[in-house]
Amino acid sequence: MGIDPAGQVIVVTGSSSGIGAAAARRLAARGATVCLLARRADELESLAAAIRTEGGAAEAYPVDLTDDDSTAAAVEQVLGDHGRIDVLVNNAARSIRRPIVESFDRLHDHERVMAINYFASVRLIHLVLPSMLAQGRGHVVVSSTLSTQVPIPLFSAYLASKSALESYVRSLSAELGHAGITTSTVHFPMVRTPMSGGTEIYRAMKMMSPDDAARWIERAVVSRPSRIASAFGVAGETSMALAPGIVTRATAPFFRRMDRQLARRTAAGDVPE
Repeated sequence: MGIDPAGQVIVVTGSSSGIGAAAARRLAARGATVCLLARRADELESLAAAIRTEGGAAEAYPVDLTDDDSTAAAVEQVLGDHGRIDVLVNNAARSIRRPIVESFDRLHDHERVMAINYFASVRLIHLVLPSMLAQGRGHVVVSSTLSTQVPIPLFSAYLASKSALESYVRSLSAELGHAGITTSTVHFPMVRTPMSGGTEIYRAMKMMSPDDAARWIERAVVSRPSRIASAFGVAGETSMALAPGIVTRATAPFFRRMDRQLARRTAAGDVPE
């Protein structure tokens, strides 16, 4: 049956576009007050206005989540405006697709990705947790990826950051579950967003739509499972637990072939609508 989002104050990061924007609209349609956090003020204000036009409640809070002062000010403003935060959806992220052999002099790739995917998420959680603990309840949702469940190449910086966040959230549940703090990790497959659009060959890949991905966020908020994942991701994770070396060696050629096929299809203009 789950928990009705109506009347809840829900913070959604990365909500100026993609999954975050779609999730905010769905949650607002169910009666939640959504607090939109992202850097792009104009797009946040436009989304907030659209949600209000649709009959929902939404407020925009432009913020640089990689900055201590900016993030603290945003949380203070949300709490000042609404008195509490019931759910935090940590969705903001960035990704870099680059082979490790081309990254020997690019440690900054890892630093930039960790800054938003891991440190910004933990920073925000730490700022929100005191109010959640004071009220005796709170739910934290983090957007992760199927790619932490299977040995996917070329995304070492991105996957390392998401794996770190998943480990942090497990510790959070173990330490504060008894105090009313619950968590959900959402393992998305590839989603058609501006972030995935940064890789040209992925134009030819079938992907989940932002609205379908938003339904997973909605389920995390309502049903509050410890994780949401695809059957393929669960199977991959189970296989990796049983025979990681064999699975890694067996799947590596598959991913190389897949990239070659996607490149050919993209060059030929064979891309899904």
